[in-house]
Amino acid sequence: MRSLGRGSNLISRALCSGYCSLLKVVTSNSGVSKLRPHFITVVCGFPKDLLTSNCKPGKYGEDSWFKTSTPNADVLGVADGVGGWRIYGVDPGEFSSFLMKTCERLVHGVNFNPERPVNLLFYSYLELMEQKKPIVGSSTACVLILNRDNSTVYTANIGDSGFMIVRRGAIIHKSAEQQHYFNTPFQLSMPPPGYNHRVLRDSPYSADTLSIPVQVGDAILVATDGVFDNVPEELLLDVLKEVEGVTDPFKLQMIANTLATMARALSCNGEFLSPFAINARRNNIYAMGGKPDDITVVLATVAL
Repeated sequence: MRSLGRGSNLISRALCSGYCSLLKVVTSNSGVSKLRPHFITVVCGFPKDLLTSNCKPGKYGEDSWFKTSTPNADVLGVADGVGGWRIYGVDPGEFSSFLMKTCERLVHGVNFNPERPVNLLFYSYLELMEQKKPIVGSSTACVLILNRDNSTVYTANIGDSGFMIVRRGAIIHKSAEQQHYFNTPFQLSMPPPGYNHRVLRDSPYSADTLSIPVQVGDAILVATDGVFDNVPEELLLDVLKEVEGVTDPFKLQMIANTLATMARALSCNGEFLSPFAINARRNNIYAMGGKPDDITVVLATVAL
């Protein structure tokens, strides 16, 4: 857990929910039907505290996520509520949940731009700030859009949630963490009145944005830091290699379950030198073991 920053095999199928897209067929100007790329997507996750947390739709502990589609785009998103707010009597999951639910709704609005995921973050954050009853808290966020018209993924990532794309056994892109300093990521925030000067508060437009052409068979992982802080990159790559080209939602779900369960087990392993512990040592902080945290895995493949 961060201070206003954040911060065992389990039967995962009861905690995991999967969703798959249908085949997308369009008609060109010539009247000839052609296939366009789309995502086949599944989701799995665990709250940090399995005994006291309830798994709700779109939510694992303080994490939140969404998956939705329009005729021209598939959209995925994750957000991670900042746990440090609990000491102020605030539910950190309320902020992240509002953010993701609003992003999902905005995808289906008339102003949705499939090349501007940062707009989803901006307008959802704006709605949050305009609520009559303030939704106090902070969250990182990552939103990814597949524009089917040009087979390109557009991304916006603020903080230390993120994504990874694998093609033909190699990582073609992995998002970088945005950190103010160790264990304190960039974050969208709503402080209580009088606390503005004491709370980190980044603009949605501080998010890293980029566009990446994708190909059929590409494997895409979108996840919160409960995954990236606990699973080494080489293990993530090994799992995502198995995902490439998978179009069977059941098989894809089993792989997502495996990845989430792996992250959960490593987070509870006190003798494991996790990526989080390695980064801590780089910052002159001795650490050993995994980092207990909420875990959200959104796993997708590009298919026709």
